[in-house]
Amino acid sequence: MNDIVQYFRDSYNELKHKVTWPAWNELEQTTVVVIVASILLALLLYGMDKLVVFVLEVFYSLGG
Repeated sequence: MNDIVQYFRDSYNELKHKVTWPAWNELEQTTVVVIVASILLALLLYGMDKLVVFVLEVFYSLGG
């Protein structure tokens, strides 16, 4: 049990005193970049999916 308590104390100490956290404005900027990149990637994947569906529908309609 003592090992678990020591682990949490060490973890708290490291997070509180040794980690360099980003400034608030840097955090906001990187969050916006991640959101925009996620939306662009989602749109790209959506477009690729629609293109594959269209190509397959044309291919299957030619088979008769």
